[in-house]
Amino acid sequence: VIVIGGLAALVLTSSGWPEVRETFFSWSEFKNAFPEVLDGFWLDVKVFLGVEAAVLVIALVLALIRISTSAGLFPLRLLTTVFVDVSRGIPTVLLVYLIGFGIPALRIVEPAPSPVILGAIALTISYSGYVSEVYRAGIRSVHRGQHDAALAVGLTHSQAMRLVILPQGIRRVVPPLLNDFISLQKDAALISIIGPVEAFRAAQILQGENFNFTPLVAAALLYLAVTVPLARVVDRMGGTEGAVR
Repeated sequence: VIVIGGLAALVLTSSGWPEVRETFFSWSEFKNAFPEVLDGFWLDVKVFLGVEAAVLVIALVLALIRISTSAGLFPLRLLTTVFVDVSRGIPTVLLVYLIGFGIPALRIVEPAPSPVILGAIALTISYSGYVSEVYRAGIRSVHRGQHDAALAVGLTHSQAMRLVILPQGIRRVVPPLLNDFISLQKDAALISIIGPVEAFRAAQILQGENFNFTPLVAAALLYLAVTVPLARVVDRMGGTEGAVR
């Protein structure tokens, strides 16, 4: 309270505060900009939900391939490892650039997919690598005895994985998965660099027209309206998981 109060007093009593308040926290600019920024934010939400659904499935497949021990799957494991390393090693913003501008330039499909689709593909590739490692860690954390016990009661290896190992492993990694998806919800704004007018891009356009940064604050508040509740869910789930253990 003392630190926050001191910072607030420092900011509010500074000589430049009136100008900053008008430039960043203008109520009239906020009211004018909010509808357009909100329209752009719905695009963020659609991209986020679509990419999240795709990542959950693709990442699980990648994780299952990487933990397999079959000699016949070695080439597939090698390709999966390369994919995960590359997707995690390249910054997401560069993937958006490469896919957003590279695929249309190849002219593989005519007409080229929309920038929204291309941006969603780039985000899916990037986050599939991260989430697959989260899945893999969760599956590996399940004690070997669980697998042996499942085989002992007559289940096959695939049944043991599907009915015993996966449910426990995925349950353990729900909090870190939600953390990744909080990051994904914010990174959905990166698709604006290849054209789509989502919340951040809409705020930038309005800021450029009026030379006022309040629309950017409006966009930030919309992102906070989603990320803060998700963060609280993660905190609660983490606490519940710790209590169960």
